[in-house]
Amino acid sequence: MGGALAAVIIYHILRYLRGSIKLTLPCTAFNPGDAIRGSFELMTKKEIQGNKLIVSLIGVKTVRTHHGGKTRTRTEEVYRDEVVIEGEKNYFAGYTGTYAFQVKAPNLHAPDFLNSQVGQIFGAAIRLLGDQSSRITWKVEARLDAKGVDLATSRAVSIR
Repeated sequence: MGGALAAVIIYHILRYLRGSIKLTLPCTAFNPGDAIRGSFELMTKKEIQGNKLIVSLIGVKTVRTHHGGKTRTRTEEVYRDEVVIEGEKNYFAGYTGTYAFQVKAPNLHAPDFLNSQVGQIFGAAIRLLGDQSSRITWKVEARLDAKGVDLATSRAVSIR
């Protein structure tokens, strides 16, 4: 247990020493089909070899099961929509850049979504999980996928 805690602390220190991402969302509540707009600022402290700079809308379903007086909680990602902002690029030490983005909130009940490949996977995941009363939590994540430690941040959003 102590080794795992030390590894987590070291990871966050390494991430902090490389730089940071600050995510700005003017609104955090959306209707299905709305455009989720925002921006983020990427700041590097050291040179970083980036694989890609992305923004993702991620849906995670939490399932709670009760068995024998015990409660188990399991989470599973059931939705991800990625927008690539930049491809492979080297970011020099001291780099600061501001990026605007837009990603569409899914309409989980629209026929075009349900018939799409993502919708079919989403529907299958919901059917497999079974617990229809479970809630899906949503977040927008900005990430610099890089060699070594990634830089990332996220903000919770709600989709009605």
